[in-house]
Amino acid sequence: MKYIATFDIGTTAVKGVFVAIDGTPVFTKSINIETVFIGDFKEQRPMDWYYAFCIISTEYFAKGYDPNDVIGIVMSGQMQDLIPVDKSNMPTRNAILYSDVRAEKQAKEIVEIVGFNEIVNSSGNNFDGSIPFSKLLWLKQNHFNDYRNTFKILFSSKDYVILCLTDCHVTDVTTASTTGLMDIHKKHWNINWLDAVGIDHSKLPQLLYAEEQAGIVTENASYETGFALGTPVYAGTGDAGATTLASGIASDGEFNINLGTSGWVACVSSDVLEKLGVFNLAAMPKGHYINVVPFFNAGNVHKWISNTLTNDNELDEKYDYVHKLLEQSVPGSHGLMFLPYLVGERFPVVDTQIRGGFIGITPETTKQDMARASLEGVAFSIRQGIESIGRKPNKISLIGGGAQVRVWCQIFADILGHEVQVYDDSEFLPSIAIAASVMVAQGIIPNYHKFTETLQQSQNCKSYKPEPYAVELMNKLYDSYCSIYPAFKKIK
Repeated sequence: MKYIATFDIGTTAVKGVFVAIDGTPVFTKSINIETVFIGDFKEQRPMDWYYAFCIISTEYFAKGYDPNDVIGIVMSGQMQDLIPVDKSNMPTRNAILYSDVRAEKQAKEIVEIVGFNEIVNSSGNNFDGSIPFSKLLWLKQNHFNDYRNTFKILFSSKDYVILCLTDCHVTDVTTASTTGLMDIHKKHWNINWLDAVGIDHSKLPQLLYAEEQAGIVTENASYETGFALGTPVYAGTGDAGATTLASGIASDGEFNINLGTSGWVACVSSDVLEKLGVFNLAAMPKGHYINVVPFFNAGNVHKWISNTLTNDNELDEKYDYVHKLLEQSVPGSHGLMFLPYLVGERFPVVDTQIRGGFIGITPETTKQDMARASLEGVAFSIRQGIESIGRKPNKISLIGGGAQVRVWCQIFADILGHEVQVYDDSEFLPSIAIAASVMVAQGIIPNYHKFTETLQQSQNCKSYKPEPYAVELMNKLYDSYCSIYPAFKKIK
């Protein structure tokens, strides 16, 4: 049997999965990673990523697997980092993480020099102090010795591990979409922007697609990891690319809803979406884009209503209780509606000051109604967001912790008036999905869409179909829901 070694180099952990070419995982392991907080700065030590990678791979081979049976190594990783390395592949300083916004001053300087419209039109995204281009200028201005000793800049945690394995400096087009430096349509670096702000553009890595080979395992890396000398290593993708593929979408018009504490809607399309609040990424399939719309309120609403309606100390017990209430509830919650903006919202409305609330409470209102109305409110909000995107879905999938709430999945099907497909919330699913890059590269499957078809047909997928009577009711309530925010906004 032949295997693909896949890894997800995330913010909180490095996860490794060895996948048989039939898609079956044969080994999984996760190792937590420490974040270094220096005031408001957020950093990680790149060597920690590689050490964790080595621990996972050597443990795998210690179980008796043959290194020569691994046909390829591919990874996903956190994006929008700044990872400066010297000529010996050592970091010149800690990696600056995507959530670190220390470079606001430098972002304003770059906008003044390059031009806001020029940046947005070429990169497809807004520009601020979290963008690596801004952080690179911050590095030069504040730690010039580190900048001077930097041979290359990398932008994803997995890029650094690839460097350790191959001695090659690469990044993928999905990750590069977050840097503020890549022309998202032409897929090349805007080196003239770097020249304009006095940064050496030779420090940029090579741009590759996920399925393109970055290099091969070197003799030193073979000794450290256990992989066979010469094993192909592929460019892989930033975590958003892997998560999108793991959600079962790879073609134009396919949408995914992620129900974490906060949430997002991602759709695959044939072009960027020029709309306030939308983040655009180059997708893993060539010629496609990921349009991402973030929501502040999703699973946090489920957690809040579970805390509110119960006296149990254990959160799992609270969830179990509320799930029983949901099973006893009815579509429409007897007319009770809920605006789910517990912490303000950024899409489909941009209002950090607005807060949530119920409307339609009567003496007959029950806990069942309150529980269901809360989750219906989130689904109404996401329907409004999808309609704001302006593209009609031909496929909708759900992932994330909230997607494990059966009644909520049916609520989405009814409110969206569309079948929804729910995938297993395995923490290793993105790592398994990225194996598709090796399969495409080596001709095992013809394209990424074939992978999503296989995923849909697997036991990891369950479909929820809209109930006609509930769809009719929800359409009537939706018009009323859309009137709540303008009314609440007037209340000071």
